[in-house]
Amino acid sequence: MKNTLLGSVYLALAASIWGGMYVVVKIVVAVIPPLELVWMRYVVAILALLMIGLMTRQNWRIHKHHFLIIIAIGVIGNTISIVAQETGTMLSSAQMGAIITSSTPAFMVIFARLFLKERFTLKKGLSIGLATIGVLLIVGVGQVNLSNKLGGIWLLIAALTWALMSVLVKRVPNSYSQTVVTTYSIFVSLIVLTPFVLPRLHAINFSQLTNPSIWGGVLYLGVISTAGGFLLWNRGLQMLNASNGGLFFFFQPVVGTFLGWLILGESIGVTFWIGSFFILIGVLLVIKEKK
Repeated sequence: MKNTLLGSVYLALAASIWGGMYVVVKIVVAVIPPLELVWMRYVVAILALLMIGLMTRQNWRIHKHHFLIIIAIGVIGNTISIVAQETGTMLSSAQMGAIITSSTPAFMVIFARLFLKERFTLKKGLSIGLATIGVLLIVGVGQVNLSNKLGGIWLLIAALTWALMSVLVKRVPNSYSQTVVTTYSIFVSLIVLTPFVLPRLHAINFSQLTNPSIWGGVLYLGVISTAGGFLLWNRGLQMLNASNGGLFFFFQPVVGTFLGWLILGESIGVTFWIGSFFILIGVLLVIKEKK
């Protein structure tokens, strides 16, 4: 029970951090294209993770049998999913992003059944159903412009690949530090992205990077959203079933909408609180479920 609660806290914190990410990406991507932005945030993230690893004296050795899993995590989750997410965010609305990426927990249940042989229970189905209704109430289906089909396709790819990556994390032995696993997977992403990004860097107007909102956004995405968020998410998944852990993904639209109201003065109605209640009930059902 203690691990379940602690894992729940880690996953909730990670999803809450990512809840504020859509606003930051929307601002920064106006200056830095999605592919280059992912590369920059990973450069910042890996420097932060290396500092954490050195200060905590991590053991960086990984058994050769587990390298393929880490490479798959880096390519599928940290590369394809994040590039697709930021491209989809650029091409579509935040509301559409919230709705489509909210399908991630459902995909996690499917992948967890296929690859981890986790049982699908009525309680899991009820949890995902309640939380999905909550998301739809919060973002307001009628307000979404569904004409941005290309952005929607990118966001669906992001949801699928993130769900698959989250299940693969469960295949990494608990004996490895999540700092080490996260660092290596991000390093894999940098190796994959660098040949595509370097020839395109000249197109960026670097004078605009002096704007505090831009370089501050890159730092947030690199240190907080990537290094911190990935560490919390991966550690939390090690403590819960993958299909249960995915439910905490629903905290993203809740926190994102709430921050929009708190910081940007955006209006929220009674449906926000009703939707948040549905999500909370869905999460509580998972926390109380026996492992």
